[in-house]
Amino acid sequence: MFGYGSLMWQPGFAFVERAPALLHGYHRMLSVYSHYYRGTPERPGLVLGLEPGGSCRGIAYRVAGMDALATLAYLDAREIPHQVYRRRLVPIRVHAEGHGGKSATPRRVAAYTYVTVGDHVQYAGRLPMERCVELIVQGVGRTGTAHDYLENTVDHLEALGLRVPWLNRLRRAVRRRVNHG
Repeated sequence: MFGYGSLMWQPGFAFVERAPALLHGYHRMLSVYSHYYRGTPERPGLVLGLEPGGSCRGIAYRVAGMDALATLAYLDAREIPHQVYRRRLVPIRVHAEGHGGKSATPRRVAAYTYVTVGDHVQYAGRLPMERCVELIVQGVGRTGTAHDYLENTVDHLEALGLRVPWLNRLRRAVRRRVNHG
C-alpha cells in the first residue's frame, strides 16, 4: 500500500513493514472536495488526491498475506465510498534502512494506492491558493477538520525529511486566517 495523505499518519490497518517510498508518474495535489471526513456537501473541506505527472514521496506499507484482502476491503470502504478515487496498482521504490542505519538500495515493488477520478462531482482540480484556504478553514467532517488534515500531513512529510513548499505556504496562510479570523 502507498500512502500520500492521511494514510501516512492514520493507516487504520495492521502492517508488517512501513518505509518511505517514491511513486513516479503522479503528484500530490489538494484536488478533492471532502463531503464526509473533512467537510460536508454544504461546507466541503479539501483533501489530497494523486494527479497524473511528476512524482510523489510517501509511505509504503507491507501487509501480511493473510491480511491483504481484509486490508483492501477496509481501504476501499474508507477511500472510495463516493467513487472520487480509484484504486490502482502502481510501481514504487521503497527506501528501507540497511544495516547500521545506512540507507539500503531502494527496491521496486508494486503497491496499491488511490488516484483521483477527474470527472467526479467531488473533484476540485487545481484551485487558487485563496480558495484552498477558504475550504480548509471551513471544512469540518466526521473525522475532524480539514485544517487538522493539512497540519498532520505537513508534519508527517517533514518527519520524513520532506519539505513541500506549496503545502508549507498553504499551511501558513491557513494559520493566519484561523488566528486572525
